[in-house]
Amino acid sequence: MSNTNSTSDSQDAQQSSRKPHTSRKTLKSQTSQPSQEPRRPRPMEVLREARAQLAELTGMTAESVSSFEQTDEGWALEVEVLELERVPDTMSLMASYQVELDADGQLTGYRRVRRYERGRADARGSR
Repeated sequence: MSNTNSTSDSQDAQQSSRKPHTSRKTLKSQTSQPSQEPRRPRPMEVLREARAQLAELTGMTAESVSSFEQTDEGWALEVEVLELERVPDTMSLMASYQVELDADGQLTGYRRVRRYERGRADARGSR
């Protein structure tokens, strides 16, 4: 009988020592796994992607981003585009496009808001 009890006691001790070890492993693996939420793109990633998407859609070179802001729906940018290259370069036709992106940085819409010659200053300050 004492042999049976000692076998049963050692089995109980082995089982109880396994349970905490297993739960610690499970806890450790849960904390080391990254969260399942999708990561929001960083502003520089959004800028680069917006320029690339607009260039692909319009077939024109996106030269710079003149305004950039995060909105409730995603992102809003104003992108300067080379529409028509001329010689001299100061006579090239440029355009400003308003570009809207969703929260993931995917282009949802764009529109041209102004055209101008590269060498011309805005008339806004001369009023």
